[in-house]
Amino acid sequence: MATKILPLELIDKAIGSKIWILMRGKTEVVGILRGFDDYVNLVLDDAIEYTPDTRTGDITRTELNSEILLNGNQIAVLVPGGSPPGDSLAVASES
Repeated sequence: MATKILPLELIDKAIGSKIWILMRGKTEVVGILRGFDDYVNLVLDDAIEYTPDTRTGDITRTELNSEILLNGNQIAVLVPGGSPPGDSLAVASES
């Protein structure tokens, strides 16, 4: 039988590592996870935000040069310790 792991335990294991976050809408954030709470509000360092421009289709890359707090209500997907998939905004902006 496989070992069960709770969602908050998985996030806890990712503290100190890179995390890819897909927000509600089309914004993506990549950064180093420093902490979180029971509502999955996240504290990130060295975060980069990727947002599509709806008029031109270009991707805006914004380096957030301070510690940031992400509201857990706006988070759709977390990928701890992983890189964004090939079709993500983060990958597309680097091309």
